[in-house]
This record gives sequence, structure tokens and C-alpha cells, in this order.
Amino acid sequence: MAEITKKDILEALQEFSNKTLDPKFEKMGDRIEAVDHKVDQFKEEIIHQFHVISEDVISQVKLVAEGVMNLDEKFTREMTQFRKENEQAHQEIKAMIKFSYAELDRRISTLEGEVKELKHRVDQIERRSIS
Repeated sequence: MAEITKKDILEALQEFSNKTLDPKFEKMGDRIEAVDHKVDQFKEEIIHQFHVISEDVISQVKLVAEGVMNLDEKFTREMTQFRKENEQAHQEIKAMIKFSYAELDRRISTLEGEVKELKHRVDQIERRSIS
């Protein structure tokens, strides 16, 4: 029986590696490259979709901001108009109250005068009946 040397073992392992392992590792490398390529494509598609969605969201946010600004302007105009109308109504009410107060004051003064005159008449009648 021939003696197996270290060199023989190394040559057998090298031959086994070249015939069996290297093609399998090469196939695995090809598969890994294919998976890497698919992952890169997927990543690029995700990035593209993100950009499309983010542009849409940005445009919608701009529309909402524009709507808010329009509403703010409209609210400001309406509030200014309301304040003017409210001030005008307030002035009219004050004038009506002042007029009503003056009318009531005149009527009370008239009534007081009439009551005074009636008291004076009653006093005269009482004086006549006593005498």
C-alpha cells in the first residue's frame, strides 16, 4: 500500500474544491448578485414611490395652506364688517335710549307739574271747605 502524503491530501482537496465546491460557490455568488440586483431595483422603486407620494403630499399641504390663508382673509373681512355694523347698531341704540330717556323725562316733568297743580287745587278746595 502506498503511503499517502500530505501533498497527496492537499492535491485531492484542491481537486475536490475545483470540481465540486468552486462551481457551487460560483452559483451561490451568482445568486447573491441576482438578489443584490433585485434589492437595488426594489430600493430604487421604493425611493421613486416615496418621491411621488411626498410631492403629492407637499402639493396638498400647499393647497390646504392656501385655503387657510383665504379663510383667514375672509374671516378678517367678515369680522371687520361685523364690528362696523355692531358699532353702528350700538350708536343707534344709544341714540334711541337717549331719545326715550328725554321723552320719559319730559312726561315725568309734565306729570309732576300736573300733580303739583292738583295738590294746589286740593289745598284750595280744602281751605274753602274749612272756612
